[in-house]
Amino acid sequence: MILAPTRQLLVAVVAFCAMQSILAADRTTEPVLLDRVLAVVNSEVITQLELDDQVKLAARELTRQGTTLPDRTMLEKQLLERMITTRVMAQHARETGVRVDEQQVDRALARIAEQNKFKPEELEQYLREEGIDIARYREDLRNDIVMARLREREVESRITVSEAEVDRFLKGQQAEGRNDEFNLLHILVTLPEAASPEQIQGRRTRAEEALARLRKGEDFKQVSATYSDAPNALQGGDLGWRPVGRLPTIFAQALGGMKPGDVSGVLRSPAGFHIIKLAEKRALSNQVLVEQVRARHILIRLSEIVGEQEARRRLEGMRRRVVAGADFAEIAKSQSEDASSSRGGDLGWLSPGDTVPEFEQAMMALAPGEVSQPVRSPFGWHLIQVLERRKEDLTRERERQVARQSIRVRKGDEAFTDWVRQLRDRAFVEYRLDDR
Repeated sequence: MILAPTRQLLVAVVAFCAMQSILAADRTTEPVLLDRVLAVVNSEVITQLELDDQVKLAARELTRQGTTLPDRTMLEKQLLERMITTRVMAQHARETGVRVDEQQVDRALARIAEQNKFKPEELEQYLREEGIDIARYREDLRNDIVMARLREREVESRITVSEAEVDRFLKGQQAEGRNDEFNLLHILVTLPEAASPEQIQGRRTRAEEALARLRKGEDFKQVSATYSDAPNALQGGDLGWRPVGRLPTIFAQALGGMKPGDVSGVLRSPAGFHIIKLAEKRALSNQVLVEQVRARHILIRLSEIVGEQEARRRLEGMRRRVVAGADFAEIAKSQSEDASSSRGGDLGWLSPGDTVPEFEQAMMALAPGEVSQPVRSPFGWHLIQVLERRKEDLTRERERQVARQSIRVRKGDEAFTDWVRQLRDRAFVEYRLDDR
């Protein structure tokens, strides 16, 4: 008995016939190279197709910003260097146990969708319409989360700011009479940690080429995309608004004689060579009058035992008890998994920015005495109750808080740049661009 061919067998036969046709074709035809290795990073490779994907994304982003695309060859070199640095950091993250699961990526996507006034499914549809591969987008987002965690663990967690530093900062501000914010654009040409004189001169020449193009009137964002090694190069090197205390000392000194629209000369720091452009400048108000909220909460943390649904279910039950007349503070003392539980969940008076955005948004929508529905934050699930509100002049306290944060950010930026450079210098990198 002869059996009818299965679907799998038919597919195999068709594939075999197709292969035979290819082999029988004109053998003088040049072979088609589908992919090639451009760089070896420790034990991993970066391929041409991976670089092509990054070039497409970069070109789309620059076009969206209205920035003229740089020369393709120079853009490829810039992106390849960033891919190498990202790959080195991702390898370090894996080796040291930094992991980001699918649920965390889902939550990050949901936040991005909300910020852009999309539903999650609408965001995915938008990405598809823009020609962006969803799987690749999720992987890039996962890498962003990993990098943020690396920065927190390797750098920011080790930064301390003393009261003496805050005092010196404020005295310096008063002595200089400077209470301004600056909107800056930035180009960075990095240096290896133990650069030779030839390397230093080569990198300086690159920075001077960028400066020469700027002084001829070329668009800063295009020059940034072409020359800058900074992570935000494809965003035009935009540093956003920063008070002078959050700027590196060499930037603050250069800004002394600059007007909006001016571009600095080439500035040297241990990280490399910098060029800054002063886009805008504004004076900060001295008085800080804010609306404070006194609130309390109950926190259920997530674990292998307590998942999302269980945490939410437990808080919904607690909310029904509070609405029915139970004492919120007593429930918080027995059920909350936060350090505030001993105080009945009381967080004291909170100013804008004191809590994570998800918590603050839910808290600000409540009237005094009202209890929220369960609220999700990076710490877990919360039940929030607002007790009272007030207007408070926090000028002096806020000045010290802003000073402390400015010092911390400045130290963090400098330390992270230095840490990434050292990590990159220790990696084995073999370029194979000549094989192209």
